[in-house]
Amino acid sequence: MAVTVRLEPMTQEQYDVYRPAAEADYGRNIAESGALAEADATARAAEDFGRLLPDGLASEGHVFLTAYDADSGDEVGMLWLHLEPKSDGLHAFGYDFEVREDLRRRGYGRAVMVAAEEECRRRGVVAVRLNVFGFNRGAQALYEQMGFEVTNVLMTKRLDPPAG
Repeated sequence: MAVTVRLEPMTQEQYDVYRPAAEADYGRNIAESGALAEADATARAAEDFGRLLPDGLASEGHVFLTAYDADSGDEVGMLWLHLEPKSDGLHAFGYDFEVREDLRRRGYGRAVMVAAEEECRRRGVVAVRLNVFGFNRGAQALYEQMGFEVTNVLMTKRLDPPAG
């Protein structure tokens, strides 16, 4: 039986727990991707979150949603979108998408994505974009299965220091 979820606006209490953990996780992901050294990645994460969310949960254009299992009502994940009007209509950028670690690989990721698409359509969104780190093959596979297409690839090669 397929898992279904419902999305509800994130509460301030949920955001207060989410924000520091998400910022730290983003910094770790930047470092793990090889884009920046750990200290620089941590600073970059703090800078990006501060710039994107100057008013926290109430930051203009940003939507934070909590995902609940439609049957049990248990909290299963979350979604952070930024909505921006463009010449061809409203676009959404998915900044973050999480499923509780203990519930991964059980269909919740797909269910949250389906619910997110429905929410975006309801809001009049014409296109959804997102970024996924290169090492996150599981997320890449899910996004491709959900119909996302690669529009940009940034590649890095780490060099060994000179010999001698």
